[in-house]
Amino acid sequence: MKTVQDYIRTIPDFPHEGIMFRDVTTLFADPRGFRMAVDQLLHPHAGADIDVVVGLEARGFILGGAIAHQLGKGFVPIRKKGKLPGATIEQAYTLEYGEAVMEIHDDAIEAGAKVLVVDDLLATGGTAEAGIKLLEKLGGVVVGCAFVIDLPELGGRAKLEAMGMDVHVLCEFDGE
Repeated sequence: MKTVQDYIRTIPDFPHEGIMFRDVTTLFADPRGFRMAVDQLLHPHAGADIDVVVGLEARGFILGGAIAHQLGKGFVPIRKKGKLPGATIEQAYTLEYGEAVMEIHDDAIEAGAKVLVVDDLLATGGTAEAGIKLLEKLGGVVVGCAFVIDLPELGGRAKLEAMGMDVHVLCEFDGE
């Protein structure tokens, strides 16, 4: 029987030399693989007190939208700087291979809203940390973080857990 990890391909040297890119588009393209990933990501949160699902740019939108639909909740995107049309707040962060800024609409989350954060990959944890900080600035309460892939050698999970986050991942890959 196939696992979620079996549907993910590895592309060497993308986007930079030495990076082993874990490509989830092959997972999304397969109906069984995609259903399996969505079901396994939402399973620990089914019946939980969640008000909204937040997806991190960009593959987190695909997963987060599907999970929000299954849970019967709203979906909010956290995007790269300059991509949202309304008034936003922003948070700078570092990636495993660069720096960036994330934004969320300043009215996207009500104070006290219970939020599930979703993305495809957890590497250094910089993107997720930035998203969590944005949500907390708006008064949101992050009740969990769900990822398809963890790259444990890069320390993202440990970073998020040190922040008090409940982290759920479907599979791990050694190395970058």
